[in-house]
Amino acid sequence: MQIQAQEKVNKFDLNGKRHGVWKKQYSNNNIRYEGTFESGKEIGVFKYYDITDSTHPTIIKTFKTNSNVATVKFYTIKGILESTGEMIGKNRIGNWQYYYPDEKTLMIEENYENGFLNGAYKSYYKTGKISEILNYKAGKLHGTAKRFADNGVLLDDINYNNGKLEGSAKYYNLYGKLIYAGNYKNDEKIGEWEYYDNGEKENRP
Repeated sequence: MQIQAQEKVNKFDLNGKRHGVWKKQYSNNNIRYEGTFESGKEIGVFKYYDITDSTHPTIIKTFKTNSNVATVKFYTIKGILESTGEMIGKNRIGNWQYYYPDEKTLMIEENYENGFLNGAYKSYYKTGKISEILNYKAGKLHGTAKRFADNGVLLDDINYNNGKLEGSAKYYNLYGKLIYAGNYKNDEKIGEWEYYDNGEKENRP
């Protein structure tokens, strides 16, 4: 009966393209996805499920009219919202937001271009305070990178070039006092590095 119902739902148009409501199942008969096609193109809301449990969808995609862009929400297997953003096919685009298990508190905010991290990336403590401010280019760290303690104190102030440490770098302790500073070249320390004790520069050989 289940197979017959599925056959009635999963239709093709005269051009052999999927049309109307479609529902697919895993080999264990749990639902895999359900949604509506119009001449082979997804329209409206599509729900995708984990193979182990069909109670809650783990992905909900809402396809825009006359566009390949879909608004996407990812959930845990228990139905708790994890992240939301937009996709074209399998590629993430634009701004994406990730949440703590309360589904409201922002954990990470990042940006994508053609499926790669690109631009600003921010992560947050549960209190809402900034944990990291990074920059990406084509999926690699590029530009300034700053990391903070949960009390808001700056810990790292460094720079990247195409995924490797490059340029000036400063590291601080939990009280905001400079510990050491110097420069990187191609992911390696170069030149003279300065070390500090309680804010005062140390004389090292």
